[in-house]
Amino acid sequence: MRFQGKLYREGKQWLAEVPLFDAMTQGRTRAEALGMIADWFATMADRANFAVRVVNVNGPVFEIAADDSRPMISLLLRRQRQSSGLSLAAVAQRLGAKSRNAYARYEQGNTAPTVEKLVELLHAIAPDRDLLVDLSRAA
Repeated sequence: MRFQGKLYREGKQWLAEVPLFDAMTQGRTRAEALGMIADWFATMADRANFAVRVVNVNGPVFEIAADDSRPMISLLLRRQRQSSGLSLAAVAQRLGAKSRNAYARYEQGNTAPTVEKLVELLHAIAPDRDLLVDLSRAA
């Protein structure tokens, strides 16, 4: 699974941003900014031996990828839930679950949701947001 980002110059700094995660870093060079955004993901996922890579850099567009998608999905769910101001229990309630553990297993990365389930989870977290999930073949 890959997530799209934008790379652009602002003043003397290069900014690397992945809007879906509300993630942004900066660097003096394009390469430094891209390295910093990869570090941001590895740090925020907080998993031993987890690393991401920047792929398909094409002008101002790049993608973040990882061999294991569970930490990425876990981070996405956590960031979206936090930006919506919801607790684990509130999301579980929106999903119709009796226990917050039903949702928490996805956010903790213990279980990887199907694409359909991920859409359902994101809709429960942020029903007023239109989040784009682009499914395409790997190059």
